[in-house]
Amino acid sequence: MKFTNVLALAAAAGLMLTGCDNGGGSRESIRAVGSSTVYPFAKQVAESFSRTNPDMRSPLIESTGSGGGIALFCQGVGADTPDIVNASRRMKVSEFETCRSNGVTEITEIQVGLDGIAFASTQGGIMMELTPEIVYRALAANPYGEEQTNETWADIDPSLPDAPILVYGPPSTSGTRDALKELVLTPGCEANPEMAALKESDEDAFERTCTEVRSDGAYVDQGEQDNLIVQKIQGNRNAVGVFGYSYLEENEGRVQGLPMNGVEPTYDNIASFQYPGARPLYLYVKQAHLQAIPGLQKFLEQWMAMWERGGPLAKIGLVALPAGTMETMTQRITQHPALTAADLESDSELEAERAEAEAAAGESAEAGE
Repeated sequence: MKFTNVLALAAAAGLMLTGCDNGGGSRESIRAVGSSTVYPFAKQVAESFSRTNPDMRSPLIESTGSGGGIALFCQGVGADTPDIVNASRRMKVSEFETCRSNGVTEITEIQVGLDGIAFASTQGGIMMELTPEIVYRALAANPYGEEQTNETWADIDPSLPDAPILVYGPPSTSGTRDALKELVLTPGCEANPEMAALKESDEDAFERTCTEVRSDGAYVDQGEQDNLIVQKIQGNRNAVGVFGYSYLEENEGRVQGLPMNGVEPTYDNIASFQYPGARPLYLYVKQAHLQAIPGLQKFLEQWMAMWERGGPLAKIGLVALPAGTMETMTQRITQHPALTAADLESDSELEAERAEAEAAAGESAEAGE
């Protein structure tokens, strides 16, 4: 009986997809929305897909930000909703539940590679050694619950440049902003013992204090256009930009990365998780669309053909997954396991990935001795 119900639901989803009007008719092309960081990689995959499948329509890839893309993805099943959302952070449990309440009940989560939250300045511009604590004290609306009075980097630490704090970065809807909060601002905040105590006593107050960014002009939201951030810092020698590592590599020779905890934002340092801003990049796929949207499975396989170290995506800044994680993701593309809320509540997969990368880095170091 259950199997019959599953078949009926799948058939209904297929009819809905082929019958929905999407700007004048049923949709024949793949549609992906989401992260501006994943966008250039998805575009490259889409272009390769079009070359190898000339009889199919070119995939439509939209840069909406991770949060905005997930909201569109979770609106429901049908031709007027995206097939894929690209994300530079993991889906939240609350977002997953929104998906489920709107009928998006079968989702496959795929990690496609790694990226890093890069801090950069124009070539020959401001240079300094950053730490999560320095960045937090520079960007927090109320650092450690106090009034934000830091106007220059030297106000934070006399060893830093006596230049105005001016940081161009992503908006609140961006996965890069979420990663900035999780990987840099929160660790910088937790360096203060009082904040660690606050986390235990009042989690909401802790979240506000540790992740709310100042709005007095020292931090400038540049929307979902990382290339615009690059342009802004090129026009001001004292400006700092925050964006994905791929944009740092793409603009090599024009911008320079700023070290974090003494570690440069490089491919190898991100791959080994030695760089504090390293993060996984994701695709979320609607299983109900796999049979209904022409070429969707082939599009996922195209990602798989391009994500190896030294492959086409690595050449534009994607950091390849550790071997074990890559094997797992390959299986997901072929087998389509369904994501659960329990999966999202567990960080064990990422911890295993980090352990694998660190072990590989250790073996590489030993081999070089």
